[in-house]
Amino acid sequence: MSAKSGRVLLAYSGGLDTSCILAWLIEQGYEVYAFMADVGQEEDFKAAEEKALKVGAKKFFLEDMRREFVTELIMPAVQANCIYENVYLLGTSLARPVIARGMISVAAREGCDYVSHGCTGKGNDQVRFELAFYGLKPDIKVITPWRLPEFYTRFAGRQALLDFAEASGIPVTQTKAKPWSTDENLFHISYEAGILEDPDTTPPADMWKLITAPEDAPQTPENISIEFKAGLPIKLSVPDAKKEYTDPVDIFLALNTLGRKHGIGRIDIVENRFIGVKSRGCYESPGATILRTAHVDLEGLTLDRNVRALRDQFLTIEFSKILYNGHFFTPEREFITSAIPASQRTVNGVVRLKLYKGNTVVIGRHSPEGLYDEQESSMDVLGGFEPTDTSGFIQIESIRIKKWAQANIRKGQAGVDAADVYGTRL
Repeated sequence: MSAKSGRVLLAYSGGLDTSCILAWLIEQGYEVYAFMADVGQEEDFKAAEEKALKVGAKKFFLEDMRREFVTELIMPAVQANCIYENVYLLGTSLARPVIARGMISVAAREGCDYVSHGCTGKGNDQVRFELAFYGLKPDIKVITPWRLPEFYTRFAGRQALLDFAEASGIPVTQTKAKPWSTDENLFHISYEAGILEDPDTTPPADMWKLITAPEDAPQTPENISIEFKAGLPIKLSVPDAKKEYTDPVDIFLALNTLGRKHGIGRIDIVENRFIGVKSRGCYESPGATILRTAHVDLEGLTLDRNVRALRDQFLTIEFSKILYNGHFFTPEREFITSAIPASQRTVNGVVRLKLYKGNTVVIGRHSPEGLYDEQESSMDVLGGFEPTDTSGFIQIESIRIKKWAQANIRKGQAGVDAADVYGTRL
């Protein structure tokens, strides 16, 4: 077998990069199969298949991975309140493990010698895909065009790809006027590259695909309720539409529809990529934004203080990093996710929300086994709480603070500036 022969399974999106890479791999002498995972993106899969075969793919494979995506990736992330750098809900990161798993399964079944992807040499996805490939099949061989000099010197950027596509008769949705790149699944859609690489350039209104602009959203708010069991959504009620959803995929899709309608879930950020460079990205995550707001709120009613603190300080942060950095098929991910169910055992109840012009507003919540005690917390009745008990609590808490203050006062008497004593000088 020569260096440039064999069967390659390419992660194919139907977009500019992977369509050009498909043609380039064939040009290099490989037999190319195209793989697409249905993870809920709004895609004409038949057209994508026809396009891949027209460009030269020998076979096309479409795997429906929506349910696996929701139940095995999205829902654990919701339970853990996963978020990267306090703003990004990890939509792209979450989809990569299921796509990689689908690819490796097809590659094994079809006797492929290689797998390949269209991720750039500067991005996170090359890391996510390849670490997932190796975590699933350690001996797999991966072709990475954007890290091969013969490829990236020929295609220095997206403009060169557009020119190649035009010359090769490859239809693409990107144009010279709209050169940004997108990645979509049922959790979100992302936008990057092109004019977005200037972080001070406001995204054009026609870039946003999913979500209604908040100023154009309905003038009338819409109320919904979400019921959780063990931190998982088990029922969505939409009174205005007189509808209820209980299947996890249906719940998420319905929340997406509601979020899109009411302008919820757009962000525009500059984030720190795993490989060390900063990146400007724009994201639309409608259903995920609503679901996270509801889940975080219910935990205030139902989750023990110390459990919540440990989860927030460790599990949430580490699981978010694991997802973002592509470390899903690792021992640390197994360890982290094994702790999620224990943290969510008491997170049961219903959260009522109002959706209005980009906002998800909690308007009520209740739980049959919440840790909140109205009598105990009331300012109007004692409810079994003895105010005199607090005196001892404060007395004990004040011991070290008094000692620290006394030491600072002694320093002040020795000539330390008063500003230092009272901590007003930073």
